[in-house]
Amino acid sequence: MFGAVILGFYIVIALAAPWITPHDPYAQSLVRRLRPPVWAPNGSWTYVLGTDPFGRDYLSRLIYATRTALTVAAASALAAGLIGSTLGLAAGYFRGRVDQVISLIISTRLAFPSLLIALAVLQVAGSGLWIVVVVLGLTLWDRFAVVLRTAVMQISRQDYVLAARSFGSSHMRIMFKEIAPNVFGHFLVVFSYEAGQAVLAATALSFLGLGIQAPQPTWGLMMAEGRNWLLTNPWLIANAGIALMFLVLAMNLVGDGLRDILTPNEKV
Repeated sequence: MFGAVILGFYIVIALAAPWITPHDPYAQSLVRRLRPPVWAPNGSWTYVLGTDPFGRDYLSRLIYATRTALTVAAASALAAGLIGSTLGLAAGYFRGRVDQVISLIISTRLAFPSLLIALAVLQVAGSGLWIVVVVLGLTLWDRFAVVLRTAVMQISRQDYVLAARSFGSSHMRIMFKEIAPNVFGHFLVVFSYEAGQAVLAATALSFLGLGIQAPQPTWGLMMAEGRNWLLTNPWLIANAGIALMFLVLAMNLVGDGLRDILTPNEKV
């Protein structure tokens, strides 16, 4: 419940961003650059969290960066889930050579670090929100495939699946009508975890300069822009880092809760 409340807060903030931001998150002004937050000496309520090195309101950019983070998390995890779930469902149901081929594909994917693959692809293909989503979707699908493969193997031995086969049901009907609804709980648990991993990966890529590019607000860019002032204005990095930490924590807590509710007898 604690994780769900935090995640719900982030979602509300992201949806209401155009109406709750006190300033234009893109408006620059060198006159007001590096204004301190309200709790620091000379801080004011005009800029609650201060301004960044370009004079943009930090709170407004933090709010819009939340929208970017949730978009990346949902879209990347969904793309990865579609790929991994399809492979896991096919491997667990057909077994035999199909399982061997898909297991080889999964093992090959696991042999390469996902972040390094993303860096290499982005270096060649360029940067942007949807390019990052596609790259992360193509590198985070392995956990879906492994978990659903195991779950499908267990469920395919159940009596209702054997009964469907004896009645002459097609493979597609059995897979998507009998098996898929019963492994959806596993999908949700892995989805919540991979959404958090997608946020972390997208932030790391933006921090390194190969992810979502300026002027679109992202937590990684905000930390990268503030690293030169780490000793004098640590809040430039700390506030974005805290926002990132609580979002990933919320997603992991929600995943733990879903696991306890949907798969109480299993550990995913």
